[in-house]
Amino acid sequence: MHTIEPHYNWIDQYSASEDPRSPLFEAENSLEAYTNTIYGYYIHPQWDSLGSDTLFFKILFADYEDGIAILEFIGEWNDAIENDIMELKRNIVDVLVHEGIRKFILVGENVFNFHGSDDDYYEEWFEDVEEGWIAGVNFQEHVQREMRQYNVDNYVNFGGQARRLALAHIRAAPPLRSGRRPAQPPAGRAGNHPLKDIKKPHRKRWGFFVP
Repeated sequence: MHTIEPHYNWIDQYSASEDPRSPLFEAENSLEAYTNTIYGYYIHPQWDSLGSDTLFFKILFADYEDGIAILEFIGEWNDAIENDIMELKRNIVDVLVHEGIRKFILVGENVFNFHGSDDDYYEEWFEDVEEGWIAGVNFQEHVQREMRQYNVDNYVNFGGQARRLALAHIRAAPPLRSGRRPAQPPAGRAGNHPLKDIKKPHRKRWGFFVP
């Protein structure tokens, strides 16, 4: 697990620790010291803490002009015991929303499993983004199934138009903007279009698989 790094191809374009509007401003990451663990296994030191013992993340990019941020995750997403969604919402998302972020791309290929609870924080997040959206990209199929059991797909789009827009933004970066702004996704339940094309991720170009 310690060899799995966050996506790093945009590091010259954006660093959350150098962004004064980021919740991770002035955070320090060692390239040598392994300190964080998930169930006793060290993880790469470039992952950041959101306040959970089992779920870590990285803000890959934030574009305040377009109001979009890309977050990558690693570990076990545990709302039942660790209340990870509360930690994510209060420590990270609320700050980004305050700074004008309304579109969130969540990269989840390294989320190993999900343990759900109530969906109140997801609903609050969904309401906060107003006309924006929350899109999940590359979550493993069993993780999506577990999230759907707790209605997370009411708020996070794992397929359909929102996912296509998210991938369009990813492919356009860096910088994150392209010449034409994508349209907004339709409202409604997102989980009716589960990903069918998840493959083993590669890190040759993007750092995670984007079909």
